[in-house]
Amino acid sequence: MQLTVNGKAHDIDVEAEMPLLWVLRDELGITGPKYGCGIAMCGACTVHIDGVAVRSCITPVSDVNGAQVTTIEGLGTPGALHAVQAAWIEHQVAQCGYCQSGQIMAAASLLDETPDPTDNEIDEALSGNLCRCGTYPRIRAAVKTAATTLRGA
Repeated sequence: MQLTVNGKAHDIDVEAEMPLLWVLRDELGITGPKYGCGIAMCGACTVHIDGVAVRSCITPVSDVNGAQVTTIEGLGTPGALHAVQAAWIEHQVAQCGYCQSGQIMAAASLLDETPDPTDNEIDEALSGNLCRCGTYPRIRAAVKTAATTLRGA
């Protein structure tokens, strides 16, 4: 099976029904996506598949054969952060940090589709990404800052 993750092609030999999350973490050593609930309810495992935010814990790897997968590690680099990553730091969003890669990936996907989201659009788009620390006001502020940065305003 052919899988491209963060721009790098990988030939993997796993069962077709293996969740993408396990392939990323156990086979490829990519640890940004986290296991949270295993039933697509918390969002800690969110990645982009061909630019769309999906829950990797319930996505069989066979569904992404030949697709472009992007994890938090491929969104930006330490020297060139994605606008959402930079805004997360600016607003000091992370507390425990466990949910943050999923939150950031969901926010980046939202901003790709909705460049100037309202509070309600942010809340709705990220409602499936749970933060046990309750940093939702900071998350919303960071998304708005990233939106402004990406629009060049």
